[in-house]
Amino acid sequence: MKKILYIILSIISINLSFAQKSIKGKIYDANTKEPVVGATVKAENTSIGAITDINGAFELNANATKLVITNIGYETKTIDVVAGKSISISLETASEDLQTIVVTGNREASLRTETPIAISKLTPKQIDEAKATSVYEVINKTPGVMMVNLNNEQHSMSIRQPMTTNAYYLYLEDGVPIRPMGVFNHNSLLEMNQFTVSSIEVVKGPVSSIYGPEAVGGAINFVSQRPTAVPTARVGIQFDQWGYRRIQYGAGATIGKFGIYLGGLVAEQKDAWMTSSDYTKNAQYARLEYQISPKARLIYTLSYAKYNSQTSGSVDSVAFYNRQYISTTDFTYRKSYSLRTRLTFEKDWNNGSQSFITVFGRDNKHGQNPSYGIRWTSGATTARGEINSNNFKSLGVIAQHTQNFKFLNSKAIIGTNVDFSPNDYWSYQIDLAAQLRADKKSVEKYTIVKERPDIKIADYKADIRNTAIYLQYDFEPIKNLRISAGLRYDNMSFDFVNNLDVDKTTGEAIGGSKTYTKTTPKLGLTYNLGKGKGLYANFSKGFAPSGLTAIFRKRPAPAANGDLFYYNLIPATFNNAEIGGWASLLKNKIYIDASLYQMSGTNELLNIRQPDNSTDYQAAGKTIHKGIELGLTFKPSKQVMFRAGGAYSIHRFVEFILSQRASDALKDVNGKDMPSAPRWLWNAELSYYPTWLKGFRTSIEWQHLSKWYQNQINTISYDGYDLINFRAGYQWKSIEVYTNIMNLTDALYATNATRGNAATDRTTFTPAAPRTFVVGLQYNFVGKK
Repeated sequence: MKKILYIILSIISINLSFAQKSIKGKIYDANTKEPVVGATVKAENTSIGAITDINGAFELNANATKLVITNIGYETKTIDVVAGKSISISLETASEDLQTIVVTGNREASLRTETPIAISKLTPKQIDEAKATSVYEVINKTPGVMMVNLNNEQHSMSIRQPMTTNAYYLYLEDGVPIRPMGVFNHNSLLEMNQFTVSSIEVVKGPVSSIYGPEAVGGAINFVSQRPTAVPTARVGIQFDQWGYRRIQYGAGATIGKFGIYLGGLVAEQKDAWMTSSDYTKNAQYARLEYQISPKARLIYTLSYAKYNSQTSGSVDSVAFYNRQYISTTDFTYRKSYSLRTRLTFEKDWNNGSQSFITVFGRDNKHGQNPSYGIRWTSGATTARGEINSNNFKSLGVIAQHTQNFKFLNSKAIIGTNVDFSPNDYWSYQIDLAAQLRADKKSVEKYTIVKERPDIKIADYKADIRNTAIYLQYDFEPIKNLRISAGLRYDNMSFDFVNNLDVDKTTGEAIGGSKTYTKTTPKLGLTYNLGKGKGLYANFSKGFAPSGLTAIFRKRPAPAANGDLFYYNLIPATFNNAEIGGWASLLKNKIYIDASLYQMSGTNELLNIRQPDNSTDYQAAGKTIHKGIELGLTFKPSKQVMFRAGGAYSIHRFVEFILSQRASDALKDVNGKDMPSAPRWLWNAELSYYPTWLKGFRTSIEWQHLSKWYQNQINTISYDGYDLINFRAGYQWKSIEVYTNIMNLTDALYATNATRGNAATDRTTFTPAAPRTFVVGLQYNFVGKK
């Protein structure tokens, strides 16, 4: 009997020793501390595993001593299991494995190998290590992209277009456009809170089947920080020797079904290297998430920004080449206020299908006395400027459903958006006195003589309605070949009252309505060659209606039909074709991506700079934009990483009439290069992470722009520039110190140099900052659960 009892007890003991135990934990991104969704957790040397949920949490039952964690875009990690202890695991981005990067070009996560567009992602690590004072310092790391720094966070953009302020780019925050179509958007990035941006995705070329018709040159989507999987907090300061200083903070956590993240910055610049260039910025962000069920959630975000800046503007050649950074104006300014909010419901279905609906609102006020608005004729001692204000409020909805099918491994995306934005704009003249230099050919200083609200330049109200429906179908007819076909229909309409266009009979302001409609297709394919290599091709169309500020601005002279305004401006349309590919070599140590594109434009909104610096718009003629873009990443070891990206491009007038007057010698610029269009641009960076000094990093960056023509008739060019930046940082426990030396060689260069077509015109330069030392200190706290 004792022997039987001993045997039974032994069997029970053996069974208990092999009993599986529950292992729980969370997995999060090492940089952002955001939960890593969809990571695979396996007990080592077994097939037992689990997948992390939307909060990065997992649970598996296994008698394991080690776990292996894998996820696309991250380094594989093996950890020890401690009995009875919940596990928190951070994953590092696999920078050398970029060909598998996850993107959201369709407002949902998808693999780069299944996305037939030229798309780049700036990772949380790249953004964090840049320690940027302005967004352009990060954006310009993207191959073929030049965000032009016009100082104090003001900018123009070049993506498959010349450097321009035209509304040919779509700027989004978490997939929602920052401004509505029809409202001038080139300065909307002033309103971004760069400290709470988790990653940035840049799509090059028209992608209007999903995002919208304004994405002609491209779309830039700022992906905001999510609530963190573990409690986190960070607070820091930044400053330089030119009077810039910034305080910034961020904190997040997930508690049960609730997640929260708060972050913001307050920045100030005073008495800088350029006179009359003081500015302040206050940007705040909040995000709340509620997990209704494992497959349904609510997300609420609130973004607030207030910006107030003097706009020192450009200088003449005398001041520029003598490094006399003295503004010709001390009265110009730009002020903006923005409040954006959204509520999103997301639902995951059993077969991997997804749905979401987003309700959003915007409140935006933008007032300025712009330096670019000054009109001066060579030799005159008087000039005129303007004061204007552009304001809108929005209410809109975006809804999208993705349905997966077993048939041909396909999926269909259908979506719609509705946006109602009442908009009002006014502008009036100011009289200026011009103090001339000794040569009488340039201005040393402008002063205000009188404000003239009685002389209106523009004064209108418009109710803008944007509606769209889009459909995209992706399928795999044969193994490794994936085809994506999309179609989008847009309707932009507005009812308006133009207070400057008065009916001569009744004396009342003329009102009316205008509608633009367009159907834009997209067809693309990707072919996965295997072993980290693939090809893609696509054809897409884009269109861009003129901004209302162009339509309702008085012409410099009446049109041939007597119109005083640009009522007849028609949308620009573009046809884009491209091929490209990617390749991972030497066991993922080298990654190359490339694209070759050609985009033809019709009725592109172009402008002719008048002798007094005013602008005459034309939506006419034809243009061609073509080039090759190349990106290279080389990571021979964990200590060294080299990144380079650039483009060679041609932007040219095919058919564009400057004048129809018989007395003018130059009638057109057919076959000439468009102004502000450098052929070459590239950005390269070498980073070093020494193993002998853990927590230390350093990098050196080279930005190159080749020469460009300053005017449309190609008679004068600017030589371009080379810029060197140096960065270094060290983190010891929770304390991080860093320095950025921008313009290391103290090069004299201008980010913008333009002039008109008249023989008497002179170049205006936007000078860039001399050598700048940025210093920062930050405290980073990371909790355990």
